[in-house]
Amino acid sequence: MYEYIARRILLLAPVVLGAAVLIFFTMHILPGDVAQTILSSGGEGSVAPEALANLREQLGLNRPLHEQLLSWMWGVVRLDLGDSLWTGKPIVSELASRIPLSLELVIFGVSLSVLLGVPAGVFSAVRRESALDYAVRIAAYLGQAMPVFWLGILVIIFSVNILQWNPPLGYVDFFEDPVKNGLIMAAPVAVLGFRQTAVTARMTRSCILEVMREDYIRTARAKGLRESIVLWRHALRNAFLPVITIVFMEFAYLFGALIVLESVFTLPGMGRFLVDAIHHRDIPTVQAIILILAFVVAFMNFAQDLIYGWLDPRIRYS
Repeated sequence: MYEYIARRILLLAPVVLGAAVLIFFTMHILPGDVAQTILSSGGEGSVAPEALANLREQLGLNRPLHEQLLSWMWGVVRLDLGDSLWTGKPIVSELASRIPLSLELVIFGVSLSVLLGVPAGVFSAVRRESALDYAVRIAAYLGQAMPVFWLGILVIIFSVNILQWNPPLGYVDFFEDPVKNGLIMAAPVAVLGFRQTAVTARMTRSCILEVMREDYIRTARAKGLRESIVLWRHALRNAFLPVITIVFMEFAYLFGALIVLESVFTLPGMGRFLVDAIHHRDIPTVQAIILILAFVVAFMNFAQDLIYGWLDPRIRYS
């Protein structure tokens, strides 16, 4: 077990390294000139060639591409992601003030989906073809069909026009003022968690229905065990592996959904910062944020494999 964990941790390094190299070259083959964009405030005006050459030299854009890659990679190893070409501040300090907001959104969204989606899927499977089952399935279909940004806009319109309530703008840290933080984050967390809840509920229902047909479930019932014990101790434990896969995959997906959700709710998080950085062609910031997202995906896969072994003793790490 410990050897497997060590190997999986060592595998994270080449995965993140490969993602970093791919991100770097992808950003540098895109059309456009960062220096031109900075000097012309959008890239549409004319710029003196001398000023353009000086800025490119100052930013290191005139160096060979492999030198720029090695310099950036060395900075990543030292946790020095450089300075933002847009704000002029260190990218690490910019992200340090925005990541807590994005992380709070994702954690609460996933927690909401597990707390609501798993019980909803279990009860839907147990009471198959009932009114509850149809209600859960319809809600799940709606949750998967509606885009996050569109649902967020509907929530804002409903809150303002129907409820006559304007949620406070900006962001307040949870530990600074939990009440105000809850008022700000309630709507985006509900929107983010609704889709995840729909996915979790559908997967849980399908897995429970499949597991309940297995021979060991009939054996447990033949032994006289209560139906609740058969369901929660035997069926759910074995049906939960595919659900875990979906939860961890959606955890990474939700970080991508923040790009549009934070823009809709005007939240100063990592997703909105990425949108602004792309608009200003702030390549170092875009590279840093995408690299963080790649690391999140790799780490989620690692954590998923560990939980597999904890839930299912048949899985061996040899």
